[in-house]
Amino acid sequence: QVQLVESGGGLVQAGGSLRLSCAASARTFSNYHMGWFRQAPGKEREFVAHITWSGGSTNYADSVKGRFTISRDNPKNTVHLQMNSLKPEDTAVYYCAARYKLSPTYGYWGQGTQVTVSS
Repeated sequence: QVQLVESGGGLVQAGGSLRLSCAASARTFSNYHMGWFRQAPGKEREFVAHITWSGGSTNYADSVKGRFTISRDNPKNTVHLQMNSLKPEDTAVYYCAARYKLSPTYGYWGQGTQVTVSS
């Protein structure tokens, strides 16, 4: 079992920055790839960013590429999402997710943290 707890959301003006964090309870955090997803009101949940178990590879949704950076600290069981140049369309609930490295799907999800970007 993996429990995930997000933090760092809040209200920020357009052009500003926020750093989201996700603390994981996994016994061996490095067994899991990690991802960030988001869901805006009235929309489906969408992929934001992914980082492999070692941190050696990342990928991003086109809408955030160049503005967001995902990173992880395996000894501290944490993953971060640095969000710069925020836009009102980035407003959403952001979710941290974990995927066992031999699994094709994300099996564990956090409760989400709200990010609101004002124009």
